[in-house]
Amino acid sequence: MHTEHTALPRINSIVTHNARFHADEVFGVAVLREVFGDEPTLIRTRDQAVITTGDIVLDVGSEYDPERLRFDHHQIGKAGARPNGVEYASFGLIWKHYGERLCASPIIADCVDRKVVQPIDAMDNGVDLYTATYKDIYPYTWQSIVVSFNPTWKESNEATDAAFEETVAVARKVLKREIVHATHFIEAQEFVTAAYEHAADKRLVVLDDNYPYMFTLSKYPEPLYVVLPNSQDTQWKVECMRNNPMRYENRKNFPEAWAGKRDGELARATGVPDALFCHTNRFLAVAKTKEGALALAKLAIDA
Repeated sequence: MHTEHTALPRINSIVTHNARFHADEVFGVAVLREVFGDEPTLIRTRDQAVITTGDIVLDVGSEYDPERLRFDHHQIGKAGARPNGVEYASFGLIWKHYGERLCASPIIADCVDRKVVQPIDAMDNGVDLYTATYKDIYPYTWQSIVVSFNPTWKESNEATDAAFEETVAVARKVLKREIVHATHFIEAQEFVTAAYEHAADKRLVVLDDNYPYMFTLSKYPEPLYVVLPNSQDTQWKVECMRNNPMRYENRKNFPEAWAGKRDGELARATGVPDALFCHTNRFLAVAKTKEGALALAKLAIDA
């Protein structure tokens, strides 16, 4: 579905702040580059006189006024929040007004917003999105990646503008790929839902392609295992359903006696001749054929 949009204004300049840069304005500029192209001049400054002259201004200027193409969130009163409470940073403000145009679909734009935009917005606004499982070990986020492109204390700050442009180029590639993934995810939901609805035993869902299924099936309470083809070869795999798609908390692990076993050893442990592998953490099992994968899943259900 394509949504009608008003004609884009002619843009000659995009203004954001100078010095160290962050995922917020990097991805915001990446969106603007995808929408308006490479012709507008990018200006990085904190000079208010220059900021005032910018056609589009983001993450600087202390003003959110989409009619005048001002997209900052640092002002008193901030720039609002989504219904779930995640406050907008400049990336989110830009996405709010241009994401649907870029994705040609409000559903796909929302999918990218939840996966990419909101985490960056939240962290830019000082919200912790993770809890460390291991002491002093944390996820490597987009904030971390962007920081790596900034000059260190031993490097010249004169190269910051060039580093910013380099990082924006990376962000544009990421956004394009995330839009593709979101588009295909939305398409896959129909097939995954149909497979669940037609399953004779809803504890076991069988897919005929390597669809992304975890988010779709996790909303149903029954599924324990999913059988699907392995995208890398002709084998079939069985995967444990998780309580939360973002956490490795399986609803039911494979039997402990299968853990780490391969080939003949796993075949003997299960009685399934073409069983090939069970992960040591018991969330994945593989067989040569669909029939073998189904046999493993049924054994696990009854274990």
